[in-house]
Amino acid sequence: MESTTEKLLGLISDWTGGYAGAFSIRENGSCAARRSTPHIQIEDKPDAPGLVIRVSPQAQNETVYIPACVTHGGVDDLVYNDFYIGDGANVTIVAGCGVHNDGEEEARHNGIHRFFVGKGARVLYQEKHLANGKGKGLRRIDPVTDAVLAEGATLEMDTLQLGGVDRTTRKTTATLAAGARLVIHESILTEADQTAVTEFSVDMNGEDSAVDLISRSVAKGESRQSYHSCIRGNCRCTGHSECDAILVDGGTVSAAPELYAGHIDASLIHEAAIGKIAGEQIIKLRTLGLTEEEAEAKIIEGFLKG
Repeated sequence: MESTTEKLLGLISDWTGGYAGAFSIRENGSCAARRSTPHIQIEDKPDAPGLVIRVSPQAQNETVYIPACVTHGGVDDLVYNDFYIGDGANVTIVAGCGVHNDGEEEARHNGIHRFFVGKGARVLYQEKHLANGKGKGLRRIDPVTDAVLAEGATLEMDTLQLGGVDRTTRKTTATLAAGARLVIHESILTEADQTAVTEFSVDMNGEDSAVDLISRSVAKGESRQSYHSCIRGNCRCTGHSECDAILVDGGTVSAAPELYAGHIDASLIHEAAIGKIAGEQIIKLRTLGLTEEEAEAKIIEGFLKG
C-alpha cells in the first residue's frame, strides 16, 4: 500500500499497521489487502465492483473493517458492498473513506452499501469521512446506504465527516420490520465553499419498530448544507428526528423535516435548531484562558461529538 493510504487509514479507521479480525482495504478502486475469518466471509461481488460480506449467526462481538482510500486526482471510485447479517449476530462494521488530492482533477469515492440485517441481530456501523491535500481538484465523497431490518434487528450508525470534503451527497434509506430499531448519529463539518447534502428516508412497516435520527452540523466560511429527512410510520411505531446546526461566518444550512403518519398509533417527533454560537459560551471559555478562536474550536468539537 502507498504511504498516503496508510496515513489515511490511521485517520479514518484507527489503523496501526494492521487489523484484528476480518478486513478489506480498498485503494484507488482496487483491493489492497483482505482477510476473512471463520464467522465473517468477504468475497468479490460477482456482478459489480465491490464486496459481499457475510456475517454468520455465530459472530458475537466481532469486528470487520472495510475502509476505502483515494490518494490522487483523476480517480472516480464506485463500489457496491452488500452485507448479510445472520440472525442473532452481533457485529461492528468499521467503514470510512479518506480522499487525498494534490492535483488538478477531481478525486471521488462513491460507496453504495446495502445491509440485510437478520432477526434479532445487532449491528454497529462506524464511518469516518475526511479529505486533504493541496491540489485544486475537488475532493468528493458520496455515500449511499440502504438497510433492510428484519424483526427485532438493531442497526446503529455513527457517521462523522471530519473536514476537507469539498462536495458530498449522503443518502440513507431504511425499511423496518416489527420490533426493529434504527439509530443514526450524523456529524458534519463544512468550511470554505464546501457543500453537503443529507437525505434520510425511513419506512417503519412493522409494529413497535423505532427510529432515532440525530444530525449535528457546523457550516463555516461560505459553505452550504442541506438536510432532508422523511420518516413514515405505517403502523404502531415511534420515530424521532433531530437536526441541530451551528453557523459560523457566512455558512448556511437548510433543514426540511418530513413526517408521515399512516396509522393512528404512529408517534412521530421532529426537532430542529439552527443558529450561531452563543456569546456567553465564548465568554465563559475565555475566562478560563482560551482565545476566542480556541473557545470557538472547543465549542464546535464538543457540539459535533454530541
